[in-house]
Amino acid sequence: MALVAAEQIFITIIITTVVALSSSFSSATPTTACQFNFRDGNKLYNYTLSSPIPNFPHGILSEDGFYKVSVNQTTLWFQLCDGMIFNHDPPKCADCWDCGGPTRCGMECSALVANKIGGYHVCATIGSDPNIDIDVIDKKNPHIGVIVKMSSGGVKYNCSLAVSVLCDLNGVQAPQTLERSGDCNYATELKHPSGCAMIVNVHGSGWGWFGTLLIILLCLFAVYLLAGVVYRYFFLKIRGIEVIPNLDFWISLPRRTQSMCSSLVRKFKGPPSEGHRSTYSAVNF
Repeated sequence: MALVAAEQIFITIIITTVVALSSSFSSATPTTACQFNFRDGNKLYNYTLSSPIPNFPHGILSEDGFYKVSVNQTTLWFQLCDGMIFNHDPPKCADCWDCGGPTRCGMECSALVANKIGGYHVCATIGSDPNIDIDVIDKKNPHIGVIVKMSSGGVKYNCSLAVSVLCDLNGVQAPQTLERSGDCNYATELKHPSGCAMIVNVHGSGWGWFGTLLIILLCLFAVYLLAGVVYRYFFLKIRGIEVIPNLDFWISLPRRTQSMCSSLVRKFKGPPSEGHRSTYSAVNF
């Protein structure tokens, strides 16, 4: 009974591993901050927003320390892939406690918005550096760019900012529009060469997920077999070839495989035709 329980445990481990692997393989893979990989067929799109590129040693980061856009009575400050730094033109608004306080307003978050209410600009933190999520804008056209989403949980609202980084090899176009949805959710866009992906052809390269899965299953089977041998040898005192667990099953496996293959062949070939008769004739005694 103990051996049967041990075998059930190992089979459960194998099934759990298969399910976990199958659920973890996806076409989009976030890596480190502001790095994102998206696979479309045989092409792998690599986005590295914070990596240096020609003419832009800081990548997507604004050299001023922040991006700024003002629409009507609302002003937005944000920085991608890092916190904001203000060497000039700092935010001047009330209620900035979640993002640095009155003396360092904007210096301890990655996105801040100010709405003019009753003649005063009231601040709300809508993004913090650790809470960043990246995805492609259009999965059917991944070359368009990526969307960077950041969020921040405040006392009154759960705020967020979605920045669409559009691929543009010709230069940078600062954000000019600002959209608001709900109480504290904002969206804007900018054009930048960092939004362009490096495309790698991955056809036929490496083992792939199936090869990796096969190796893991073989390793788990080896562990199961070794544990069964150890248990039967030291605890059940079995010697010789019988020490292998489920020996009868492994011996009968070739015969079962042959029988299964023969059954499949007969199934696909169908019943013998009328023109194909046995060369043997009936004998009357």
